[in-house]
Amino acid sequence: MKSVWHVPDHQALQTRAARLTPQHVAKWGRLTAPQMVVHLCDALRMASGEMPVASKNLPIRYPPFKQLIVYWMPIPKGMPTAPELIARQPGDWASDTTELRNRLRALVDNGPAACAAAHPAFGTLTGAAWGVLVYRHMDHHLRQFGV
Repeated sequence: MKSVWHVPDHQALQTRAARLTPQHVAKWGRLTAPQMVVHLCDALRMASGEMPVASKNLPIRYPPFKQLIVYWMPIPKGMPTAPELIARQPGDWASDTTELRNRLRALVDNGPAACAAAHPAFGTLTGAAWGVLVYRHMDHHLRQFGV
C-alpha cells in the first residue's frame, strides 16, 4: 500500500507535483490546476491538525466502511469535499506550488504521530491510515490533471 511515510512514494508525489503547470486541464471535475493546488495545501493543513474542518456523522466513519474506503476503494471522481477545503482562492502559482511541496515535506518530516486525531468524514485515523489517505488523495488529484 502506497503511503507518504514511504520515502519513494513521498518523492514520487513531489516529482509529480513539480511537473504540474497552471495550464494543465482537468480530465474530470470542476477544479482548475491552481484551485487543486490550494485544495491539496488545505487538505495537508487539515491532516496536520492546523486547519479545523467540521466533522460529519457519516456511515463511513465506522468499520468496515472506513477501512474499505481509506485503503481499497478507488476515490470516486466528483466526490464531495468539506467546504473548508475548497474555500480558499489560489494566489501566486509559484508560491502556492511551493507551499504544497513544503507542506507535504513538513507532514512527512513530522511523522505519523503528528497527524490530526480525526478526519472530518472518517473519524479517528491512525498515523498509518493518514499516510495512505494523504497519498491516495494527492494521487487522485494529480491524476485528475494528468501528472
